[in-house]
Amino acid sequence: MARPTKNTFLERAGYRRRRMRDVARVLPVLIGILFCIPLLWDRNGELGTADALIYLFTVWFCALGVSAGIARFLATDRSDDR
Repeated sequence: MARPTKNTFLERAGYRRRRMRDVARVLPVLIGILFCIPLLWDRNGELGTADALIYLFTVWFCALGVSAGIARFLATDRSDDR
């Protein structure tokens, strides 16, 4: 039986970079779902319009921070692109 010449395991840096690319692709979907949560809140409950706006801006600022972090991580090392 011949031994495979291709390495089965990936380098840690390459693996992490690929997973961060995956996170960057899924992030807009997650943010869209988080933006829809105030639509599910009960209108007669304790949460009002001001609470929904505070929630939306909080999600928006957190999304900006996470996106900036992912972009910075992916821009640091471009030596092993595809």
